[in-house]
Amino acid sequence: MDALLGLRVFAMVAELRSFAAAADRLGLSAAMTSKHVQAVEARVGARLLNRTSRSVSLTEAGTIYLATVRSLLDGLEQTEAQLAQSTLQPRGMLKVSLPVWMANRAFARLLAAFHAQNPGVTLDLDLSGRKVNLVDEGFDLALRVTPTLDETLIARRLATISFALVGTPALLDRLGRPREVEALAGAPFLAYSTVAPDGRVRLSRDGPELQLYPVLLSGNETLLHLAVREGMGLAFMPLWLVAEDLATGRLEAVLPPELWPRLTLHAVYPNRSYLPAKVRTFLDFLTGPDGIGGLDRE
Repeated sequence: MDALLGLRVFAMVAELRSFAAAADRLGLSAAMTSKHVQAVEARVGARLLNRTSRSVSLTEAGTIYLATVRSLLDGLEQTEAQLAQSTLQPRGMLKVSLPVWMANRAFARLLAAFHAQNPGVTLDLDLSGRKVNLVDEGFDLALRVTPTLDETLIARRLATISFALVGTPALLDRLGRPREVEALAGAPFLAYSTVAPDGRVRLSRDGPELQLYPVLLSGNETLLHLAVREGMGLAFMPLWLVAEDLATGRLEAVLPPELWPRLTLHAVYPNRSYLPAKVRTFLDFLTGPDGIGGLDRE
């Protein structure tokens, strides 16, 4: 029999001091109510209720047992109420894994706007750049730009991210400001080590391939960004990250926008069932009219 239901039945009978009243309150038959109490008594190995034709009372063992059971049931009811509330109102800690390049002013503004709308949610953001295990490490979700996704995870498309090939004006002066793909062959390249360590970059699935000369390899986009601003080489940077550099002239785009690689940013999470309000609200915010999609157009 259901052990938890048995505890609820025992507590109700003890509170109402009547099997019939408890059965009516719980929507059970009198016979089933009695069986549940008998099962609890058999499990604990003690008689918990004194029964007569006119009354029901607790035994000494029953009094001790009820005190423990009542606190357990009260705690369970309180927890269930809190969990039910959390599925309706976004609150609690939201742990998210993000690419390193999302540590920029534009995304910080986005986070500030989300917080203003959802003050009950505390953001715990990991920008280490490593591939985390969502379940084992307790992450609610991860944002990833990758051509392949783990089949065990649920993925939701958030936005398309443009990657501009950029360099300093001084470097482009030395390179002759090439505007064609072929003219870039052998140009110094700051390579993202997990994507193009050999300097070969295909601009799109069926587009032309660049063959650049790697002078720096790193898995950290922040370092690559700083190095390209120092004139060390060319680099493919997310438009979000270099929008201000392009606007101020600190960096220049080498190729026209129609040749920029564009990749999809996904949100991935381990389970679709009972998605907490904090996760659902964050995803809806990112995909909304003022969300991530607008940043790529800045």
